[in-house]
Amino acid sequence: SRLVRFLYICGPTGSKEISHPLLSQNQISNSLWSDPAAAITQVIFLRLPVSKSCSDLLFLKSVAMDSASGVQRSIIRELQTREIPLDFLKKITNQFSDECTIGSGAFGKVYKGVVKETSEVVAVKRLSENPPVSRDKAFKNEVLNIMALDHENIVKLVGYCQESQKEVVQKNGRYAVATVAECLLCYEYLPKGSVHKNLFDTPGIITWETRFKIIKGICQGLCFLHRIPIVHMDLKPENILLDDNMVPKIADFGLSRLFGQDETRQRTQNVVGSYGYIAPEYLYKGEISVQSDIYSLGLMIIEITTGEKHILDVNEPSARTFINNVREKWTAEYIVSNSLYASLDAEYLEQVQACIEVGFECVHPERMNRPSIDDIVDKLNGK
Repeated sequence: SRLVRFLYICGPTGSKEISHPLLSQNQISNSLWSDPAAAITQVIFLRLPVSKSCSDLLFLKSVAMDSASGVQRSIIRELQTREIPLDFLKKITNQFSDECTIGSGAFGKVYKGVVKETSEVVAVKRLSENPPVSRDKAFKNEVLNIMALDHENIVKLVGYCQESQKEVVQKNGRYAVATVAECLLCYEYLPKGSVHKNLFDTPGIITWETRFKIIKGICQGLCFLHRIPIVHMDLKPENILLDDNMVPKIADFGLSRLFGQDETRQRTQNVVGSYGYIAPEYLYKGEISVQSDIYSLGLMIIEITTGEKHILDVNEPSARTFINNVREKWTAEYIVSNSLYASLDAEYLEQVQACIEVGFECVHPERMNRPSIDDIVDKLNGK
């Protein structure tokens, strides 16, 4: 169905929202996504006409404040994301065959899909029936919180499918026709796989230049998310994918949360995520904020910089022992004399030291003592 663009005008006498179907894409400013000076002040959800199978989906509308004029303007991007038929996704993944499986996790399996007619390759995520949160919620989280995002360090969602089909199933020794619901997400294909795979599963040493590039890219992507603000809630090396040029892209938004304009914290009794990467205040109190992501980011920075992997201890759901061990080992003296970076030039050693320091600042037990993502980006850029 046709996507209607909206223009939102707010002045001293009130606000008005008008439908403007003829507004061209070139007339829609991209400054909201690229200009650091544009502060995002509120996020509104709109119901747009979509097909019946996804009639409950909402499209994201972000509103920015022009600091110079004080006039509020909104931008809704013309999304390339589209609904994709289930039969098509079955075809390009060979009926979701094991041979096409490229990954799996708590939320489901990921398949490599090849469009033979065009040789295009995509990644198809098939949500499991029993993910950590409800499948419908995980599906909506991924679609709503990522479909409008356009950033080099955020994985691109190219399509989605929420469809039911009649299938013959066996139950209690008898066959019956049942309605089987499917929720699938179609992403750009990133052949290098995850940061975890490249750092810990694949033999070979990744150079410091590449590690630093990955760290900075993750930080830039998270900076983009936090300005909306979206809290990812599941940052870890497995959820950072790499393209052919080793550019990192944040993926897996199944647990993500969209915060309101003036909202700084949320609370929940259902703590889900990856132990070790979960911030203490979320793990023990159910408190969620952008600082929750900062903690996870810090642990990733420590792992990427040192090459040492946090191993989950069932008796310790936090990563405090791992963090303390790395802190004791990776002193300034160790970095320049005994670490895998000892032969680097002084400029690179300073980068290593900066990343170690930033990582430890991010994993501070008290959330208010952690740096903001803007401060982290500035420090990594030498400011």
